[in-house]
Amino acid sequence: MSVWATAFAAVVAFMGIGLVDPILPSIAEGLDAAPSQVSLLFTSYFLVTAVAMLVTGFVSSRIGGKKALLLGLALVVVFAALSGMSTSVGELVAFRAGWGLGNAMFIATALAVIVGAASGGTESAIVLYEAALGVGIASGPLMGAVLGDWHWRGPFFGTAVLMAVGFVLISVLLREQARPMVRTRISDPLRALAHGGLSTTAFTALFYNFAFFTILAFTPFMLGMSPYGIGTVFFSWGVLVAVSSVFVAPRLQERVGMVPTLHLALGALLVLQVAIVAAGAFAPGWAVVVFVVGTGVPIGLNNTVFTEAAMEVSDAPRSVASAGYNFVRWMGGAMAPFIATKLGEEVSPLLPYCVGAVCCAAAVGLLVLRRHHLGALAAH
Repeated sequence: MSVWATAFAAVVAFMGIGLVDPILPSIAEGLDAAPSQVSLLFTSYFLVTAVAMLVTGFVSSRIGGKKALLLGLALVVVFAALSGMSTSVGELVAFRAGWGLGNAMFIATALAVIVGAASGGTESAIVLYEAALGVGIASGPLMGAVLGDWHWRGPFFGTAVLMAVGFVLISVLLREQARPMVRTRISDPLRALAHGGLSTTAFTALFYNFAFFTILAFTPFMLGMSPYGIGTVFFSWGVLVAVSSVFVAPRLQERVGMVPTLHLALGALLVLQVAIVAAGAFAPGWAVVVFVVGTGVPIGLNNTVFTEAAMEVSDAPRSVASAGYNFVRWMGGAMAPFIATKLGEEVSPLLPYCVGAVCCAAAVGLLVLRRHHLGALAAH
């Protein structure tokens, strides 16, 4: 029950990533802001999330996993509610940054708690965690569309309520876990990145996340749909993320291995982004929607395999390896929304996907050039 309570809260936490997708145009209209200004909702959120990853282990190793989860949830409840009360885009961006701090505390600790409490082993626990990610990312746009159709403030208040429910469940159902014998220092995640395998995995994931969040943050502006239309597109996309994360990724990496699976998934994401560009140029409309939804498959594969790779590639404690890895990879999520939206505003709405495809190619190239650091993944 403690694992399921944590997983439920993780679903709600990941809802916050895609929650604003369907309402991005509505927020821009309601607060009289340009798309690139609204994209800072993602940038502030992920930038703070990335930096906060360096201190999550430091805090949780001193106060315990349960208290760290509750602290993260409490911060999300407060800042999600404040986001719903914003009167300007600047306020909303600032409150999303606070939301990112709470989310970082929760997400980094949740993975360690699920791995420690689950009875099926590390791989099964990671699959459950990625299932929560997939369900959260899928349901976030749907909830954003339903509540956003009432008012763009609705999804923020809805998230605050659901996170409060998660707070109560974890308070009641999760037992306090034993604290680690050695306390984590703030510098430990950065020191862990000195390992060639972990740094290779992290920086490859940075390029991948740039492509991932280009699709998530910029596409709502390109589609030109209502909140329900955008919500439906990204709900379908999120379902494919969840299915490929939970069912396809474990079987594929068993058959061909972790690194080949990453090559395959990154290559597929590259091809689909090129297809979005081609469809946007020559056959705009449903063809673009089909290719956008299709990116959910390689994104789901990458999410699961990258997470497991970060856990297995080095001999650092899992919480430390996860913090260092997430610090680097979320930087890609922080940079992509603003850069992609700015390129789409000032140059061409198709250019962001070209940049995303180049990032996928760079990720594959990095895996190839530094393959000698990934021997542990080959053995696994």
